[in-house]
Amino acid sequence: MESERLALSGDPRLLAAELRALVPAPESVATEVAEIIERVRASGDDALRYYTREFDTHGATPASLRVPEAELDTAVERLDGELRAGLELAITNVAKVAKARLSSDRTVTFAGHQVQLREVPLDSAGVYAPGGRAPYPSTVVMCTVAAHVAGVREIAVCSPPGPDGDVDPVILAACRLAGASAVYRMGGVQAIAALAYGTDTVPPVDVVVGPGNLYVQEAKRQVYGQVAIDGFNGPSDLIVIATGDEVEPDPVALDLLAQAEHGPGTIVVAISDSDGLLDALAERIDREADSEAVVRLVHVADATQALAISEAFAPEHLQLIGSEAEALAVDVRRAGCVLVGPASGTAFSDYVAGSNHVLPTNGAARFESGLSPSVFRRRFTEVRIGDGAAGLAAAGAAIARSEGFELHARSMEARVGDNG
Repeated sequence: MESERLALSGDPRLLAAELRALVPAPESVATEVAEIIERVRASGDDALRYYTREFDTHGATPASLRVPEAELDTAVERLDGELRAGLELAITNVAKVAKARLSSDRTVTFAGHQVQLREVPLDSAGVYAPGGRAPYPSTVVMCTVAAHVAGVREIAVCSPPGPDGDVDPVILAACRLAGASAVYRMGGVQAIAALAYGTDTVPPVDVVVGPGNLYVQEAKRQVYGQVAIDGFNGPSDLIVIATGDEVEPDPVALDLLAQAEHGPGTIVVAISDSDGLLDALAERIDREADSEAVVRLVHVADATQALAISEAFAPEHLQLIGSEAEALAVDVRRAGCVLVGPASGTAFSDYVAGSNHVLPTNGAARFESGLSPSVFRRRFTEVRIGDGAAGLAAAGAAIARSEGFELHARSMEARVGDNG
């Protein structure tokens, strides 16, 4: 991984598109994913065991697909003290922010009728916790805590087992601390299929959330409609807008290098009006980088140009450092998470700040939000018609008849006088 310098010389949207094009679109895995999903639908647990041996353990068969409760307790007991304290702080902070985002029921009152806006939790959720490059207990925390705060009764976590047939013990401990109802030794497409359609061992859920590789995300896409999903979570990306010569380069370089740890497909971009800062970043990054991520350093005339590039790019993470950049925080509309100020490194939001790190990627911040309790809840309306039936029926019947629905019109008109 080496940095490369760019300069804005025209439309910020064209530069943003050029940056996005640096990470090639993934190959289609739709056919392979569909085959695995169909086999899990048809063969259930037998298919899960087969694919676990084939893709995860490479030969070993787990003692059971579901992790026993005693193993979860043991994993917590054996957890390193500092790691446990870190996980507990993350759980506390994520829960506090999630609770602040919960909506309450509201009633809209008209002359003669009411419409109540209600929100209720889904009954069950499935959380995918990746285990390929490394175990991700933070993902368990982010997804499970959001579901728990939303009021979901049953929260199932699935994570691929290693060659010994077991899920990483830190994942198990995080599941217990975060409040998971059940943990399953399964990964990949087969895990998503099991959560969506159910097997003898795995009950089907209402929503599936969490990051994963291309196969996992394609599986989520294919089962959508059978269950809800949180979105398509691809490789990570970060834009840092740093303005002014007073910005310290070392922390910014570390922020870029930290996100680059996510590896292939990741893109990190620093945008600045300071040639000196960009030179310092290039020197530090080129000296220390050993990742396959894409790094670009962009020179602009001012913070306004920098924000225009960011808005067109719609980053997963956006850091604003320096007085000019930080002043633009109120103008940001397209970003998964915005971190303001020199101390606000993206890594804090990945773990312990309380914001959720499951965020829209690949430009989806144009139209998607990050994971929150709302993903685990559904909204509906409750209507109570009172003495306004006559006026509503006259208006509604005219519309219904214009659409050719005579019985809709008569249905409303039949109520006239009933509530008067």
